[in-house]
Amino acid sequence: MADPEPRSCIPLDGKAISEKVREELKDEVAAYRQVHPTFKPKLVAMQVGERSDSSVYIRQKAKACREIGIEFEHIQLAEDIQQAELDARLDQINNDPAIHGIIVQLPVPDHLSTKHIVHSICPEKDVDGFHAENIGHLSKRATDPYFHSCTPLGCIEILKRYNIPVAGKNAVVVGRSDIVGSPVSMMLTNLDATVTLCHSRTDDIEAKVRQADILVVAIGQSEFVKADWVKEGAVVVDVGMNAKDDPTKKAGYRWVGDVEASAAERASYMTPVPGGVGPMTVAMLLSNVVTSAKRHFEASAKVRIVPSPLALVEPVPSDIAIASAQKPKLIAQVADELNLAHAEFEPYGKYTAKVTLDVIDRLKDNSNGHYVVVTGISPTPLGEGKSTVTIGLTQALYAHLKKPAFACVRQPSQGPTFGIKGGAAGGGYSQVTPMTSMNLHLTGDIHAITAANNLVAAAVDARYFHESTQTDTQLFNRLCPKKKGVRKFADIMLRRLTKLGIDKTSPDNLTPEEVSRFVRLDIDQDNIMWRRVLDTNDRFLREITIGEAATERGMSRKTGFDISVGSEIMAVLALTTSLTDMRERLGRMVVAMSKQGEPITCDDIGITGALTVLMKDAINPTLMQTLEGSPVFVHAGPFANIAHGNSSIVADRIALKLVGVPAGEPVTPENSGYVVTEAGFGADIGFEKFVNIKCRASGLVPDVAVIVATVRALKMHGGGPDVVPGRPLADEYTQENLELLEKGFANLRRHIENVSKVGIPAIVAVNAFATDSPAELELVRKLAREAGAYDAVPTHLWAKGGAGATELAEAVVRCCNQADGSSFHYLYDQELPIKAKIEAIAKEFYRAGSVSFSEEAEKKIEQFTKSGWDKMPICMAKTQYSFSADPSLKCAPEGFDLPIRDIRASLGAGFIFPLCGAMQTLPGLPTRPCFFDIDVDTETGDILGLF
Repeated sequence: MADPEPRSCIPLDGKAISEKVREELKDEVAAYRQVHPTFKPKLVAMQVGERSDSSVYIRQKAKACREIGIEFEHIQLAEDIQQAELDARLDQINNDPAIHGIIVQLPVPDHLSTKHIVHSICPEKDVDGFHAENIGHLSKRATDPYFHSCTPLGCIEILKRYNIPVAGKNAVVVGRSDIVGSPVSMMLTNLDATVTLCHSRTDDIEAKVRQADILVVAIGQSEFVKADWVKEGAVVVDVGMNAKDDPTKKAGYRWVGDVEASAAERASYMTPVPGGVGPMTVAMLLSNVVTSAKRHFEASAKVRIVPSPLALVEPVPSDIAIASAQKPKLIAQVADELNLAHAEFEPYGKYTAKVTLDVIDRLKDNSNGHYVVVTGISPTPLGEGKSTVTIGLTQALYAHLKKPAFACVRQPSQGPTFGIKGGAAGGGYSQVTPMTSMNLHLTGDIHAITAANNLVAAAVDARYFHESTQTDTQLFNRLCPKKKGVRKFADIMLRRLTKLGIDKTSPDNLTPEEVSRFVRLDIDQDNIMWRRVLDTNDRFLREITIGEAATERGMSRKTGFDISVGSEIMAVLALTTSLTDMRERLGRMVVAMSKQGEPITCDDIGITGALTVLMKDAINPTLMQTLEGSPVFVHAGPFANIAHGNSSIVADRIALKLVGVPAGEPVTPENSGYVVTEAGFGADIGFEKFVNIKCRASGLVPDVAVIVATVRALKMHGGGPDVVPGRPLADEYTQENLELLEKGFANLRRHIENVSKVGIPAIVAVNAFATDSPAELELVRKLAREAGAYDAVPTHLWAKGGAGATELAEAVVRCCNQADGSSFHYLYDQELPIKAKIEAIAKEFYRAGSVSFSEEAEKKIEQFTKSGWDKMPICMAKTQYSFSADPSLKCAPEGFDLPIRDIRASLGAGFIFPLCGAMQTLPGLPTRPCFFDIDVDTETGDILGLF
């Protein structure tokens, strides 16, 4: 019988397929970028040492990346780099969100651990597919790896491109390496093949190979599988590429596979060597990078909304009981939902984290989300729930309307927390959580401000003392001591020299006259402006005498303490835009005047760098969450009556970018998010400063202002009895009284008019209490709409959380979608004289008939104008309980005189600070402070009585 005709074997042309894959990837990247202009896939290749073969592979990958539109970065590291340094470099690129794929070119030097390096690459960026997590997921049918190993993936791609059926076939894999053999066997199993994995020690391997319908060989031995082992009609994928001596070749060798080439006479399909699997490896690497980049882009294009359901209870429990019953999400989960990179946040425990300002730069091209400011009417001493509305509105937007939403609020001062008002985490079912952390130390920002502020105070008094007791030479020798025979100026001293007009950089070159000017600030002890601070209400520190010890040589003086949140450093923190900007602002702060009437700054004292060090962590906003899981930034805490009363610009900016839309993407009502920020006290104070100070510094424009009102406060303004903390409310507040309510509405009308005056639409949020009648709520709604409010909505956020504010949230969404910011304007021109700006606020917002200035205020205005400080905005220090400086003058007074008793300059913060009437900058404790109710359960460690 004649021998059968040799089988015609079809070569599995990996080279042609790889070229096709590359063309497809090039088109895919271009098409995706057409729709998403900021899409930029990036691969980083790390190479240790300078092996020539490794360098060739790197260049090949770089060329391939460029051809299809992938950015490629080659990081060349020294041959002797240590593991710790390599780990640090890997950690850096792992946490860079602009990088989508990382490869470490193998082999690495013997002193480094390949296994450790492979497993140090983030699995989400392990485009080689070598990480144990990716391999592990490959072995499970229920999960998928982030990436398949490139060479095995190339093998499978070849089978797919040639339409070779796999399901139900007997597949034999020869070779069990982690790079090829094991992964490809799992991939074939997942394609429903029956797989046998063999290796060099497998018994009777020839018999097993003969059963293969599909044979994949990756054992790394030349022609290990003999031709006659191959089953007739089998599909052979030869992964091997080995150099075999061949004197007939110019190079002295030729390339052969792990299977004898003559096996093609029996196989139906077979990969050639070379030109089979090899070219597919790089193509699959490129495919993995593009897949990773698209996955990252799509995941980071929008905030993931994952609400935490509330279990509402009636009657409503205490704030702390509600907070204790609701388990927050881990802060790492909140950060992940916001698409923050690991390097962009630093956890402080389980539920809080600091977020770095790097986010602003990364997302600088994103559009901003909608910007909502919450303000209020002139409040009662009990507060009207502005923080509660801020949090509840955010919860409604996020958990109920499913909108990306962020709240930005101030950090509470421990003065009110232990005094009368209590904390500022919201209330009822509309809270920031954990409320105990927020209302106490949190991440230590206020402590940092206190330390920085008091370091300045100590430095000023110490400098005055030393100048008073030393000669010029003594001062100079101590300020610029010789070290190893050489004097040097500290960097901060060069700023003072520049200010003095001394263009010298060596201390030895100063003339005696220049030395004297340099070392002597000549502080006027009676004109030291800087006061010490503490975060406690302590009335007995309002005025004190310091320097009483004998060691201070009789240099005592009268001074006092302010509350920490009233420190200019707090205002600097709230208004700064970057670490560099903060350092400059801290340096500009004026601490005293010289005897010649010249301002002395922190730069002059030489303390700016130290202050920046104390504040370098405080500049990063603290990330928390609401009870319903929406993200919150808690950052900065200036009071609104004695400071500008708004949370930080950097927190607002980061939040607006996080809920905004990626650059190049269309902004629609469906995909744009919301940032809800709060301005302290009534719209006459916090909102006015929000517009004229904060917005002026940030350049941001709000879409809508929400004015919080209560029936209780409006009745008080209508002539109701005094509302006193600790006393039961009078019947007028617990029973329906429409007449009293309508009279008091004049206060709310004034606030609506003021908000509209700067071109911002106003929505009234009526924070409803159980004692409010439906008729009272409807009356406020009717009158507010007639007064020009965009809408007026009763809310029940305290009792129902976000569910009690869905109507308010819907009104905010409608208003934001209609607003374009074109009508917004500041109340006054910053270039106006100081008096004109004060009068604009007093007459336009407060409705004062006149403004009177004390002799001290007149003197300061003249001095500030002469010093060139008159071009800054105004930050009025005024009671929150009235439009006037008299807290007893309720409702909407007109024609009164506004007395300005003193004026201060905050050059670091960037505003002039008039004091209206008898304003206290350090509150005192009441007869019955909140601390009577605050304790800790020593068995569980739970905090009790905080609200």
